[in-house]
Amino acid sequence: MKSIAWSAGTWTREPISISEKNGTLVVEAAEGSDWWRTTSYGFIHNDGHGLVKDFPQDSSMEVSFILDYKEQFDHCGIFISSDDENWVKAAIEFCDGFPQVGAVVTATMSDWSTGRVSEWMGKEVTVRVSRTGDAVTVRAGREGDMRLVRVAPLDPARSWKAGPLICAPSRAGLVGTFTSWSEGPADSDLH
Repeated sequence: MKSIAWSAGTWTREPISISEKNGTLVVEAAEGSDWWRTTSYGFIHNDGHGLVKDFPQDSSMEVSFILDYKEQFDHCGIFISSDDENWVKAAIEFCDGFPQVGAVVTATMSDWSTGRVSEWMGKEVTVRVSRTGDAVTVRAGREGDMRLVRVAPLDPARSWKAGPLICAPSRAGLVGTFTSWSEGPADSDLH
């Protein structure tokens, strides 16, 4: 994997504050920031914070951050976007009292999958996405022990961008610490 400079990306929405400290990126999210389209809730949010760059076919991307947030729906991870109606977010979201690893896959309407990862609280976590063919494979974990989170469709005819994300749907004051951003070749295996 090759390290990506924080300056290589463009924000989908400028955060409240951004600073670099000893190679990390510290970001404060705006209250109400999120991505979601319609399903079950009936609303559309297109105002999360994503620091994105090109995500070409047959490549992978990793984002690492400190899982130290504890308010409902706070989340950090990776955002993959083609346009306002076609995107994926793979993140660790604090939901219903627990950190949960999951993904929201959106093609006009959003879906959501989650799984508890309480043992990751207070630690550095990595989210990895790998793009091949007509799919993206999402993995997440710690210290190189990555678990499969999701295999989802990703239209190969579209151009995609990806990078670190942070969202605070239900409060002000979420500050996330991103420790690394890197890219490399696509994964050779699904499992």
